[in-house]
Amino acid sequence: MEDGHMHMTPPPAENATGTPPMNHMGMMMMHMTFYWGNKGEILFSGWPGTRSGMYALALIFVFLMAIIDEWLSGRRPDKPGSNQVVAGLVQTVVHGIRMGVAYMVMLALMSFNGGVFVAAVVGHALGFLAFRSRVFMRNETTSFEKTSDHP
Repeated sequence: MEDGHMHMTPPPAENATGTPPMNHMGMMMMHMTFYWGNKGEILFSGWPGTRSGMYALALIFVFLMAIIDEWLSGRRPDKPGSNQVVAGLVQTVVHGIRMGVAYMVMLALMSFNGGVFVAAVVGHALGFLAFRSRVFMRNETTSFEKTSDHP
């Protein structure tokens, strides 16, 4: 900012090891575009690290969170004839848990890792197939007839 103007340069591309570059203060810079690789951070500082096994565990974790989100999205916790207050409280708790899981998946996707993206999409798709599609419905109503704020 020598001439009164800020000069913004884009962050450099990842280095040869596949990890994001460091800034001038030694802090890791976040990717702003999709990248493919097993080195980076997903959800927590230093996780999954640089080991391939931990990266695979992170992908499984995201995949399972997406399936759980779809399972919670298709659940109807209230039973006919139950206490409306209790049913409303249970529904609220389930909704809060579902939103927490959905936001965790979203935050994992913000790592911009291609493998995490694929794990989340496949998890949501299989979760929808198993819990909300017509394939495994036991009664005549479809999941589309249920009211839900989450597709």
